[in-house]
Formats: sequence, structure tokens, C-alpha cells
Amino acid sequence: MLKVIGAGLGRTGTKSLKLALEHLLDEPCYHMVELFSHPEHLPLWHAAAQGETIDWSAIFAGYSAAVDWPTGAFWPELSAFYPEALIVLSVRPAEAWWRSASATIFPKMREAEGEWRAMMSELLKNRFTLATTDRAACIAAFNQHNQQVRQAGLGDRLVEWQTGDGWEPLCQALGLPVPSAPFPHVNSTEAFLQDQG
Repeated sequence: MLKVIGAGLGRTGTKSLKLALEHLLDEPCYHMVELFSHPEHLPLWHAAAQGETIDWSAIFAGYSAAVDWPTGAFWPELSAFYPEALIVLSVRPAEAWWRSASATIFPKMREAEGEWRAMMSELLKNRFTLATTDRAACIAAFNQHNQQVRQAGLGDRLVEWQTGDGWEPLCQALGLPVPSAPFPHVNSTEAFLQDQG
């Protein structure tokens, strides 16, 4: 049962958020990296990207939180399926986001093959933009996505968060004490590119 749903898109501190939520909730957090370990989830995400109704519990069994793409693209369906879950919109300035995404995840998406490519193409087409080399189109889609989350009337369920905010907003919203451990800041553009190299 998801307690936290990340509505933010990839390259908005979602890997740091994943690690932070795992620390706070002491349970796994779903992230794009989980999908590499669970290729059986690909057909479900592909179906969701095509507008089909899927059993979300088949993907999120054993997880208490989910962040990053593809989760962030389906926050409306997930917030309805898990009505008690906190919605965390991870954000960063659009220009900084574009520089990071265009150097990291967008080239990887374009290199994807087979079922991965089919799923990501459907997701981008229906939930973002296929024009991943077009700065203006991507920034417009990024801003539109964030505005839709902000204007969804989620009330106290919504927390807007940036990595520089650290533990406090998450802990306050979840009613948990602030850990003494430093906040996990990981997966910078430089680190991403080193890992891929």
C-alpha cells in the first residue's frame, strides 16, 4: 500500500527522494531503477500509458512509496487508487531541469529498444512530449505537468519539495521525526553520466 506518491518528473531529485523515503518509512520505494529489476512490470506500464485501467497493486506490492518516471506521469490515477497517500511534487527550476534531463535521461530514452522503447514512447506521447530534443517543448510540458498537480485540489495531501528542502517538509507531512542522518543527495548529472560510462 503506497503511503507516498511522487508526482514529480525524472531529474527533480527523485533518486535522493527515494532514498530519503526508504529511510523514513523503512520500506522500499519504487523508482525507475526498480523497473530494470522487474521487467514483468513493463507490459503493465505500457497498458497504463495507452490509457488502459490496470491493477496498480500488481506493480506496487511490497512498496510503501513510489517516485520518478513512470510513476510521476500517473499521479492522478494513483492518488485516486491510494486516497490516503501523500503526494510529493518534487520540483526544480525548469532551465536547470532541462539541462539535466537533456544530458541524462532523454538520450537514454531515445536509445531504448523493444518493449522499453514502446512503453516510453507511449508514455511520453500521452503524458509529456515526444520532442525530447526540443528545449521549448520539454520545458512547456514540464511546467504544464507541475501546474496540473498544483491545481488538482489535493489540499493537505500535496507537498511541493526541492532537494534543498531536505528532511523537514517530508517529516512534517508524514508526522515523523527528523532523522539525525544527513539528507541523501545523490545522482547528480555528473554522477549519472559516470555511472553510465
